[in-house]
Amino acid sequence: MIICITGTNTDVGKTIATAAIAAQLKAAGKHVIVAKSVQTGEPAGLGDAPTISRLAGVETREFVRYPEPLAPNLSARRAGMPQPDRKELVEWIRSIEADVVLVEGAGGLLVRLADNFTLADIAADLGAPLIIVTSMGLGSLNAAELTVEATRNRGLEVLGLIGGSLPAQPDLATQLNVKEMPKVTGLPLLGCLPAGIGQLSRDEFADRTSTIDASQFPG
Repeated sequence: MIICITGTNTDVGKTIATAAIAAQLKAAGKHVIVAKSVQTGEPAGLGDAPTISRLAGVETREFVRYPEPLAPNLSARRAGMPQPDRKELVEWIRSIEADVVLVEGAGGLLVRLADNFTLADIAADLGAPLIIVTSMGLGSLNAAELTVEATRNRGLEVLGLIGGSLPAQPDLATQLNVKEMPKVTGLPLLGCLPAGIGQLSRDEFADRTSTIDASQFPG
């Protein structure tokens, strides 16, 4: 089973949410591998894949990385490096043998992985459902609904949403958004992750993310 994970924007907690899903699938007895499609702006040994490995204790693989923290196509262009090939990326993901392969995108759904394709295109090529990670503060309902609408317009399946970083003392807008998110998107809110859990130990992380029920995911 392949599941693609995207965000409503950058810095919404997508990597931590990917680690949380991986940790809960692992706890449910699944062999999970996380595939990071494109990494930008991190030196060797750092970035999303190592973070997920540290928190979830699962294998991670990375297709390509570029030096500057920009949209992948722009980072590749500025570095004078080849952009990812769509067919090669899809074949690379399909070649990974696991019960569940989690494919983490870069930023939001329509961020250009290369000049001519996005994660939405990759999900379509793979026939894979998506999970959308969203912020939960003021303005989040609009961003989430726009992302969901974009997926539906492309005929893509979305399993649900995850709140990427919920403050310990959420303000009024955030409290209301937790209740409104399923209503405006028509999708389940699979859980909200507490802010700061990316600093926890692996065991503490698995415990704090157990509100995300892995049984809800196919595969």
